[in-house]
This record gives sequence, structure tokens and C-alpha cells, in this order.
Amino acid sequence: MIARTNRIALLAVPGLAFLAVIYALPLLLLLIKSLRGVEGMTIVTYVEFFADSYNMTVLWRTLRIATLTTLLALIIAYPTAFAMARAKGIWLTMFLVALVLPMSLGVIVKAFAWSILFRSNGFLNTTLQTLGITEEPVRMLFTETALIIGAANVFLPFMVLPIYSVVRQLNASLPEAASSLGASPWFRFTRVTLPLSLPGVVAGSAFTFSLAISMYVIPSLIVGERQQTLSMLIARSFLYLRNEPLGSTISAILLAIAIFVVLFSSWLVGRLGARR
Repeated sequence: MIARTNRIALLAVPGLAFLAVIYALPLLLLLIKSLRGVEGMTIVTYVEFFADSYNMTVLWRTLRIATLTTLLALIIAYPTAFAMARAKGIWLTMFLVALVLPMSLGVIVKAFAWSILFRSNGFLNTTLQTLGITEEPVRMLFTETALIIGAANVFLPFMVLPIYSVVRQLNASLPEAASSLGASPWFRFTRVTLPLSLPGVVAGSAFTFSLAISMYVIPSLIVGERQQTLSMLIARSFLYLRNEPLGSTISAILLAIAIFVVLFSSWLVGRLGARR
């Protein structure tokens, strides 16, 4: 007789089968294509990629943009998640609607909105000139700063929700107990609240970083071809250069980075959970 736990596990079989066919199989074929050469299996395309200084510049730029996007989203999301966790009634509903509603819009719509905002005659430059802060329009569009701000805005819900789910489960009496023992607000935050909320921070950072490192539409609309990322190199290799081995190789490298981030964050969440 199949144990009850095993019977429940069978419910995941359709989903796993769907992922295996739709997601894992194409990635496996992509990996094989990146290793296939004229004379058989080879890693020459990987060697050529890492030997090219331009490719390395794009790789480091992609990692830098993804890291800064994650940090900016974390700075905005952390206090937001605490405010949501303490909110009740209509305020909680308003927070959730304000957070989830933008997710229903497509990434293209939001990226276009940011590109309009950053234009030389856009709202930001017009406001700065009206207030007398600047005399000439400041170049915002086609810059890495604009890309990071736009990407952090798009991926912000993926940082807020994991932190909110963890903070909402925290025992509010723990900081109060520390306060009754004479702990300062900074001590209560760094020794009680922050350690207990770290699993949500790690999960949100992993989500945001994985999305930011593979984004394509946002950099295409905000910075264009001036500052390419790995995803843009992949599109160029497949669509314009017709170089499938190179595109497959870059895709495999991007996938390896994403897998490393997910596995490392899972291990870190497990370690943090064991300490709680």
C-alpha cells in the first residue's frame, strides 16, 4: 500500500512532467548545442567566450546591474514589508492592491513608462528645471542608473512579498521582551528583528537577482544597444548573427549563474531556519 505521504506527493507528478517537457528538455537541448562542435563534443565556444574581453565586460556589467537592482529593491522593500505586516483592515488591502496591481501590467508597458519619464523633456527633467535645480536637461535615459531604477521598480513585488510573509509570522512579543530588558531600538533591530527576517530577505534577493540578471525587455527599452547585457547578447547571437552555438553557450552560462543563486539561497535559508 502506498503511504499517505507518497500518495500526496503523486499530486505533483503532472506539474513536474509539464516542467520537464516544457522547461527542462529545451534547456538540456540548449546545453547540448553549446557543447557540440564540428568534430564532436567540445568546450571551445566557452573558452572563446571567456577569452573575449568584450564578453567579459558584458558579463561583469550584467552581474553589477543585477546586484545593484537587488540592493535598491531590498532598501525599498524592507520597510515596506514591515509596514504591510503591521497594517490591518483597509490599509492592508490598499498595500496589497498597490503592490500586486502593477504586476498585472506587462513589463513592456512599465519599461516604456520609465523611458518616457527619463526623457530630456520628461517629467523628471521638467520638474528639476521648474524648481531651478538644473538649467539644462540631465541625461537620464540610456544610462545604467535609469536601468537600475526601472528594473528595481518592476521587480519590487518579488522582494516585498517574501519578506512580508516572514515578517508577518514573527512573534511581536520578542522585540517587546528585549525592550523590557533595556535593549536599545538599534540593538533590538540588529539582534532580534533583522536575524529573524533574514530568510525572507534571502528568498526575495534570490528572486530579484535571478530576474534582474536575465531581463531583456527593460534594458532594451531604457539603455538600448549602448550597454548590452547577457540577455541582449543571447538575442543578438540567435536573431542577428545566426550563431546558435554562441547563443547557446551564453544561455548556459546565464542558466548556471541562476542555478547557483537559487541553490546558494536555498542552502542559506536552510541554515538560517536551523538557527531560529
